Amino acid sequence: MTETTGTATGTFKIAGWDEQPWAEAEGAPKLTQASVTATYRGDLEGEGTAGLLMLYDGTDASYGGYERVTGTLGGRSGSFVLRLEGGFEAGAARTTWTVAEGAGTGELAGLRGEGGYLARQGEAEVAFELRWSLGSSASA
Repeated sequence: MTETTGTATGTFKIAGWDEQPWAEAEGAPKLTQASVTATYRGDLEGEGTAGLLMLYDGTDASYGGYERVTGTLGGRSGSFVLRLEGGFEAGAARTTWTVAEGAGTGELAGLRGEGGYLARQGEAEVAFELRWSLGSSASA
């Protein structure tokens, strides 16, 4: 099989955000968990469902989690999981993505990639980038 590579760009919108405290202690940074849904448009078309754990330091935060995206990428249908890591500082969230190894399904089985986005507070749509590869010349 030949390796196919690409760079997916487009935008996403947050469709739902439910954030709840999960471990709070007086005088300590706040810990929350968030369930987030998003709609992707562009080279990646689909829906994402994420779970995030967040650590707040005043108004800034750092976070990590996973998101399952179901839809089409590069004309191929299926789903995959993104590992997310990022932080919120000075009114903007910067997130990096890595495709979780072995988490692709359908025509996206074997997907690898990385990318991310910068979301400024109040933006209705956020631009993203995902550099991806699928397949391998080493496969039989």
